[in-house]
Amino acid sequence: MIKSPQISFIIPAKDEEKTIRSLYSQILAEVKKLKKTYEIIFIDDGSNDKTFEIMKSLNKKDKNVIVIKHRGNWGKSVALQNGFNKATGEIIITLDADLQDNPNDIHKFLEKINKGFDLVVGWKKKRYDPISKTLPSKIGNFLTRTFTGAKIHDLNCGFKAYKKEVTENLNLYGEMYKYIPVLAYKQNYKITEVEIKHQKRKYGKSKYGWERNLKGLLDLISVIFLTGYSTRPGHFFGTIGAISFFFGFLIGIYITYLRITTGGIDYHYPLLFLGVLLMVIGVQFVSTGLLAESVLYSSKKFDYTPSIEKQ
Repeated sequence: MIKSPQISFIIPAKDEEKTIRSLYSQILAEVKKLKKTYEIIFIDDGSNDKTFEIMKSLNKKDKNVIVIKHRGNWGKSVALQNGFNKATGEIIITLDADLQDNPNDIHKFLEKINKGFDLVVGWKKKRYDPISKTLPSKIGNFLTRTFTGAKIHDLNCGFKAYKKEVTENLNLYGEMYKYIPVLAYKQNYKITEVEIKHQKRKYGKSKYGWERNLKGLLDLISVIFLTGYSTRPGHFFGTIGAISFFFGFLIGIYITYLRITTGGIDYHYPLLFLGVLLMVIGVQFVSTGLLAESVLYSSKKFDYTPSIEKQ
């Protein structure tokens, strides 16, 4: 029986032909220094250059290198999920392929894992990225910390270390990879962060674009709903419905007051229609919440018993 490696490295890449060999060499030097057994899983996410050919050459040279090729550019979430599914190591470490993550920091992550943490997130306190990338990142991190309670400075940092159990409980899609710390935190895993060295990009160009900010915002809303209301959707829809109905009802009281005191509401019909609309919307949201609760109950996919922590 083949013994599982101590560390699995997962590295998604797209058009990074100039960095793959160097990153492999740096990781190899670090694991030898740490005296750890390893496997390196490269995922080619639809590259148009020689990235895949270089990955294959590393696979021929080193039996601990595994290569996965996507038929197209499916995105980082799918690449990571495929890597997690393939990984067999006790500890799983993810890095970006652009050499902006420094493998010399691997020992910092392992120290935190050895202290009992389940997920360790890198914190690029000093970044060498353009403001078009850093500003949206800071705003996104602030909003995520505020609305989810996960106190991590750099949620989207690609440099992370996981206990395997954490990755087994992830289901990534869309831009969900950005919110892995939130998903782990909401499942009561112990998460922390370590400050790492960020390096300037020497080769290629960033795949980050403004359209990803919009996708990330929509996925943040999804994460807030899934982690906070997936087992009680009635609370989510019911709260919105109650607020809407309440303000519509207040408008109705005000219109009634005007009718009694002035004898007419000729100039207040738009406000009357708004009040009625808000009450109708409120009833619809509450009804949607009740229907969602009914579907959840009938599906029997939830369990009120507490989960058992693995010993």
